[in-house]
Amino acid sequence: MILVILLVLVTACYTGLLAAFIYGWKKLPDFKLNKEIPKSRFSIIIPYRNEALNLPDLFKSLSGLKYPRELFEIILVNDESEDESLKLCEEFQQSFSELRIKLLENKRRSTSPKKDAVLTGIDEAEFENIVTTDADCLLPVKWLGGFDQEIQKNDSKLIAGPVGFIGKAGERSRLFTRFEELDFLSLQATTMGSFGIEKGFMCNAANLCYSKKVFQKYNGYDGNEKIASGDDVFLLQKLNRAGEKVTFLKSAELIVLTRFQISLRTLTHQRLRWASKTSSYISKLAKFTGVIVFLMNFILIFGAIMAFLGYTDHQYVMLAFLVKFNIDFILLYRAAKFFKSEEILRSYLWGSIVYPFYTIYISVLAMLTDYEWKGRRFNK
Repeated sequence: MILVILLVLVTACYTGLLAAFIYGWKKLPDFKLNKEIPKSRFSIIIPYRNEALNLPDLFKSLSGLKYPRELFEIILVNDESEDESLKLCEEFQQSFSELRIKLLENKRRSTSPKKDAVLTGIDEAEFENIVTTDADCLLPVKWLGGFDQEIQKNDSKLIAGPVGFIGKAGERSRLFTRFEELDFLSLQATTMGSFGIEKGFMCNAANLCYSKKVFQKYNGYDGNEKIASGDDVFLLQKLNRAGEKVTFLKSAELIVLTRFQISLRTLTHQRLRWASKTSSYISKLAKFTGVIVFLMNFILIFGAIMAFLGYTDHQYVMLAFLVKFNIDFILLYRAAKFFKSEEILRSYLWGSIVYPFYTIYISVLAMLTDYEWKGRRFNK
């Protein structure tokens, strides 16, 4: 009986949470690009470590940005690369002398190489607005124009944008790749939904812009510099709590594209890296979301085991699963349609069965072990 009551309570909380994100998605306005006269100046900071395979495509997209070249600079920060990355950056600098390109070496000052690299770039940034992305990304041609329009219109201090994948995970893709896209779509949907209810607590540094002055005003990463990841979400939550204007640009024209993980192992370590920072969130909604998502997945697994052993009626567990299945699908469908990835929903059934086990596995692993990222090992 106690298990049934817990199933009802957790499922009700989870359903209410997802309903809020669905409402937020609908409420978040579509961002329309206009022909504004560009005024804002940007310093694009891109840390890189062993990205020789990805940098040529990034450089191609950087050189193709449709924005006045005197209004932006590109700062490439080398984070102890051991491959040909630095050489490629030097060749890019030489080939596009008409662009402002700075090549810097990361100045380590904390246990977070990524945050150190961004800070190294900010120290040398000449312009008022900081834009960040990753070395394995492709940038839309109107990228800076979108940020400029939002700054001119609303004077936003932090602007987040959507992130999708290069290519689509079809039926012939590896199972973990399809699962990765489903999982990532759910994160993007949650991100936009939280911004829609004016409680944004997630964003992605692959598509992010913020005021350099405001970053310095609130001492940037102070308070979370010991956490290896989170150069995006901690800053967002800090500015949100301070009452600064933060926005999300819901526009298919402004999607930054990133690459799938190359193996299940790298996917797992990426998720471990993300999970390692959740306990340090300052947003109450972020903490509540993390707890409810964990409990929902845990109680489904625990309930299924109890039903199998005959300690509870399987109908209650099945009903809770169906409620979660449907409310998840409503939110996920909106994200899949936005990213033009409806094909991936063919994998939703098995993905929804695997997801609770994978989520609990990552959560438990994050509490017990360290993780690896780009050839380094980080403490939990």
